[in-house]
Amino acid sequence: MTFKELELISPILRAVEAKGYTVPTPIQEQSIPILLQGKDLLGCAQTGTGKTAAFAIPILQHLYNKIDVRKGKRKINALVLTPTRELAIQIYDSFNDYGKFTGLKSTVIFGGVKQHTQVNTLRNGVDILVATPGRLLDLINQGYISLSDVEYFVLDEADHMLDMGFIHDIKRVIGKLPKSRQSLFFSATMPFEIVQLAGKILGKPEKVTINPEQATAERVEQKAYYVTKSSKPKLLVHLLQEKEYESTLVFSRTKYGADKIVKVLNKAGINSEAIHGNKSQGARQNALGKFKEGKLKVLVATDIAARGIDVSALALVINYDLPNISETYVHRIGRTGRAEASGLSISFCDREERVYLRDIQKLIGQKIPIQEVHPFVGDVDEIKPRKSVGNTPRKKRPNTSSNKPKSAGEGSSRGKRKPFSGNKSSGGGSDFRRNKSSNTRSKRR
Repeated sequence: MTFKELELISPILRAVEAKGYTVPTPIQEQSIPILLQGKDLLGCAQTGTGKTAAFAIPILQHLYNKIDVRKGKRKINALVLTPTRELAIQIYDSFNDYGKFTGLKSTVIFGGVKQHTQVNTLRNGVDILVATPGRLLDLINQGYISLSDVEYFVLDEADHMLDMGFIHDIKRVIGKLPKSRQSLFFSATMPFEIVQLAGKILGKPEKVTINPEQATAERVEQKAYYVTKSSKPKLLVHLLQEKEYESTLVFSRTKYGADKIVKVLNKAGINSEAIHGNKSQGARQNALGKFKEGKLKVLVATDIAARGIDVSALALVINYDLPNISETYVHRIGRTGRAEASGLSISFCDREERVYLRDIQKLIGQKIPIQEVHPFVGDVDEIKPRKSVGNTPRKKRPNTSSNKPKSAGEGSSRGKRKPFSGNKSSGGGSDFRRNKSSNTRSKRR
């Protein structure tokens, strides 16, 4: 099937052709006809399958066919709610790309920046609003936004909305929408909470599911390296110096970790920048812009900040830290397997992350090859087992104290013992009570 066969209007077909698209992706092929009929939709599709176009194109076509929309002051007729700033901007760009010949006007609002420019744009009137929940509710409360004219509502990345704690904000937004509207609900996964939420938002929706767990993973070449946590920085530098990739996206589990990785890479002469929640919006957009333009070869990101990164032909994704949620791994490597493209994913796996790797392999139904040969493979043997905790018996050590028999109370009385230097008395008391010999315990420390 081609886009022409989807019965799209001429202005949108021109825009699609200008983007170089001729054949719709599966999510687009199945969703667009349903949405053009005005039906509600519950879609399950992971990032990189083309779902933004799947809902943007029908909305643009509906609004274009309403002549009154383009007359007089524009009112918000379509609302797209999404969890992160980066994703909001990406969706806004898509509406501009597909709607550039329609005369419709879109805008995007999000927190982390001053609201002045956003408010001025809203005052001039817009047809389509893309927003994050916090800033949307803030401007509604200030009287700058009314949702009374919304006819098309999209909740995108619903599972991550819930993960980020937006459930109450979502319910507040929905309470301000007209009851008569077309609603679209997209999520990469469909746990019970998502299904329950969808039931409250949608009436009797059509359902479209596009192999959310395996579609991307099957197209991406995957490798894993067993390595100690302390050797991860050295392995990362080695891989990036061994072969120069056009673009590399490195995933860190934490914001602090992302900054630390950037310091290591820059010290090694590898230009890189990080994006995460602690970065200002300007810094994030600047780094992301340079990465998309090819001026920055390595971008380090946390999972939340990476939402909305859409880079064509991304060469490599590196999981510096393996995620403890298996579905997150699929989203990550999907960054280098956009639509029908292929890609490469490399994962670092220390001893504590082995269980994550097993869970990921179970989810995607694939065995991820282990790279047996690399400069730091010997470091794996240096990983020490975890220290025993709780009631697990400790390995016995020679008692260097006197062999003289002790009375029942001797060795456990704190009053006769000098406090151990360099240790807080409140923190060491329980340890002294567990050992028969204070001398042994002191020497052991």
